Amino acid sequence: MMSKQLTEKTNLHSRNQHRSRYDFEFLITNSPELKPFVLINEHAIETIDFSDPNAVKALNKALLTSYYGIKNWDIPEFYLCPPIPGRADYIHYIADLLGSNNNGVVPQGETINGLDIGIGANCIYPIIGHATYGWHFLGTDIDEKAIENCSSIIENNPQLAEVISLQQQTESRFIFKNIITPEDRFTFTICNPPFHKSLDEATKGTIRKISNLESKKTNKPILNFGGHNAELWCEGGELGFITQMIFESAKYPLQCFWFTTLVSKQSHLTSIYKTLNKVNAATIKTIDMAQGQKISRIVAWTFLSEKQQKEWKF
Repeated sequence: MMSKQLTEKTNLHSRNQHRSRYDFEFLITNSPELKPFVLINEHAIETIDFSDPNAVKALNKALLTSYYGIKNWDIPEFYLCPPIPGRADYIHYIADLLGSNNNGVVPQGETINGLDIGIGANCIYPIIGHATYGWHFLGTDIDEKAIENCSSIIENNPQLAEVISLQQQTESRFIFKNIITPEDRFTFTICNPPFHKSLDEATKGTIRKISNLESKKTNKPILNFGGHNAELWCEGGELGFITQMIFESAKYPLQCFWFTTLVSKQSHLTSIYKTLNKVNAATIKTIDMAQGQKISRIVAWTFLSEKQQKEWKF
């Protein structure tokens, strides 16, 4: 059925299932609640109103059902509704990163353990990572309600019960402390860090995002479109969060192969590299990727020597 679609998202990873234009007939067959939100735009193409949070959530539900076998997925009001194609890209690039240390073969199955820092209420990265590669995950968040919603998603999808664990970070100033125990061993960490430095900055960013989607100016953010406070901003913004993450990661040098994070602002890279050199990261990699209309990148680092990297068992 997908063969009728035009491949247009060539900036997405080659293994990303969402490179083709959305096949709404296929999606509605699997998730009929999407149908009321589908419209024909001025180019005579089926689409949805991406400035409408309910439409975006319905699309996400349909994508998760159709491609990842997820039923009854939902998020509470005011929480981030992530763009699934971009989230899938991060997972695929992590797969390539692991493959580069495994004779070019992407390692799959339960021996691969990922740590999702800031899982949010949506549980997206573990869902995609397990459905695509069979990986196991621990998801953490400072927000109790987000953890509770992820728990509900897992309960509604029994195939996730043994493969995704959850833990609330009880001290908001820490990232890995309280989470990584001496006996833990993670293949990788992933993180989409809070972007903004304050609630005011986050609100302005949401207004700007909606204005761009609607091609007209608006002064009111749609709250459940923008995301919950902890998902969007923290003191120090993206750079402050990643800097803290790097310093903490140095305390667990042998317990994780690759620490990784998304970096939205290219201007932050110089400072990030300086911090990574300060903590004596053995290898640093930057992976360029596109997320929707914006260019982003993944920064990955490890404290393992080349010998230790070769001895790591996938």
